[in-house]
Amino acid sequence: MSRDKLSQLREQGYDFNIENILQRGFRMFMAQPILSISYTLLIITLQLLFALYLSEVTFLYALFLAPPLFSGFYFVANKISLGERVVYSDFFKGFGVAWAVISIWLIGQILTALGIFALVIPGIYLAVAYSFSVLMSIFGGFDFWTALEESRKLITVKWWKFFAFSLILLAINLIGLFPLGLLLPVSIPVTFYSTYVLFEDLTRDIFSE
Repeated sequence: MSRDKLSQLREQGYDFNIENILQRGFRMFMAQPILSISYTLLIITLQLLFALYLSEVTFLYALFLAPPLFSGFYFVANKISLGERVVYSDFFKGFGVAWAVISIWLIGQILTALGIFALVIPGIYLAVAYSFSVLMSIFGGFDFWTALEESRKLITVKWWKFFAFSLILLAINLIGLFPLGLLLPVSIPVTFYSTYVLFEDLTRDIFSE
């Protein structure tokens, strides 16, 4: 049923306001600034520890820890959107769907890399088109391949606008790198919350039942 509704959404079309999405993503961050910052600092610390002391196995962090860790922002965003109380442990709910998000990340990265090595443009297309894949799995209940495909097909409808949205999110995090990455604990959660806001806007009537 959800796939049928997604198909209908693609056929009827949709639109969104990037500025509005970013503003609401920031407001979502401001609803839980301390927890969001502290959790982001934990992720950054783990990345640095692996880079400095476990560089030989950094790929293990990227493969098995990073996907569920970053997915935690989506679970918190959902609770904030529903007006529910957020606790720090909510950020770790990504580990409850670890296999799904790891599979999505791994297969998505492989396909994107192959696209870049082939002709570059296909890789860029997939990098943007898979932006909703983890959200499709978490809130749509899809297996990893269906999540990747449903994300790709939905985003393709407005791919150029999503491309612009992705560039803005990238720019926000690049700004967060200066000075000394001090703004990353703000920019990282804001980008994930903004992505959730956009996903929820488009699929609210599809996955709310």
